[in-house]
Order: sequence, then C-alpha cells, then structure tokens
Amino acid sequence: MSTIKCIRILRKAFVLVTCLLLTVPGFSFWNYPIFGSRQLNQVFSYYANIEISKTETITRLNEKASQVKNYVNDMGYNTEYCFFIDMRIPSGKNRFFVYNLKDDSIEIAGLVAHGRGSDIGSPDALVFSNEPNSYCTSLGKYKLGGSYSGSFGLSYKLYGLDKTNNRAFERSVVLHSFCGVPNKEVYPAPICKSEGCPTVSPAFLAQLKTYLDNSDKPVLLWIYY
Repeated sequence: MSTIKCIRILRKAFVLVTCLLLTVPGFSFWNYPIFGSRQLNQVFSYYANIEISKTETITRLNEKASQVKNYVNDMGYNTEYCFFIDMRIPSGKNRFFVYNLKDDSIEIAGLVAHGRGSDIGSPDALVFSNEPNSYCTSLGKYKLGGSYSGSFGLSYKLYGLDKTNNRAFERSVVLHSFCGVPNKEVYPAPICKSEGCPTVSPAFLAQLKTYLDNSDKPVLLWIYY
C-alpha cells in the first residue's frame, strides 16, 4: 500500500472518530470549558445577589429612618431609637431592627413572625389586612404602649397610627414573645406564624424591653413592605 493511501486512510479514520466523539452527549471538547465558566458565573451571581439583597435592605431601612425623623420629633416620640420590621425579608432571616436614629445604625436585629393570614403560600409574597379576624399582619406605624402580662407573658400594647393599621388595638395586636420563635436565623426555613401580632423570641423581647423601659417617651414601630 502506498504512503499516500495510508495517509488518506488515517485522515478518514481520524475524522470519523472525532465526529463520533462529538456526537456523544456530554462529551464535547468545546462544551467542557464553557460549562466550567457557567458554573463559576452562577456561583458569583449567587453571592452577588446575597450582597445586593443586604444592600437593598439597608437602603430601605435608611430611607424609612430618614422619613421618620421629623415625625417622631413632631409627635413627641423617642428621637433616639425606632423599631422597624421589613416584611420583604423572609421570616427565617432577621427582619426586626432596632435603629439608632442619631447614628443611623442598626443596634440589634432579630426574627419576627408575621400573621398566618398574611401567608398565601408563596415565599416571595405576603398579603396584609387591617380587618378583624383576618389574622394578617398590618402595615404602618405603631405607637408602642405600656407593658402587661398576657397569655404569652410580657407583652406591649400597640396602637396603629395609619389607616392600614388603625384597628390594631381592637384586633388585640400586640408585641409579645413565643418560645417557638428561634433566637438565630434559620433561613431558608421559615419560622412559626402568629395571629397577626409581631411575635419575637423571649430572648429578643428581653432586649427590646431594655430600650422600652429606659425610654421616657413612646417608641415608634414601623412595619413596612
């Protein structure tokens, strides 16, 4: 067999083997580096989204704090601290914030349950209502009233200051604790739900008590979405 014929046969064999390999699912010389690159991009995007989420939370918090500063001053509320609850944050993450209005900083943060009527089964959406027996969380600003011992022990009365929550006292919506609320974040798992009250862990309520008992003026709570 001539040398030229041998070369032609080898070339054909090489082309045939290459075509076969490229048609095997998952065995592509070109796909492997692309796949590896996509994996890295997905990991980067995942962590980037976490940071974006944190940034958006802080941005919303700072915006609310900026809006409330004149309000608490004009209405005779505590001008040093304010309580904020961001309902866009999943229940398994800290979303109850004690905010220092003087320093524009978060003092402490903890978990808080929302009303079972607000949960429509979607992890990305909640509904809110001011209606009695809705068992929903109500958005808006609240005046934190005096403490008392209720069914769940230490509790603080809440007075709704907006049209969206002005039936809070009528609905017996109060700030209280429940042993089923964890002390630390459990996300992506959710925490228990309430009957509409902002419900925290006993340990976190003890921290909030320090702020409330040491204030000579009412503290404002703002639940927003």
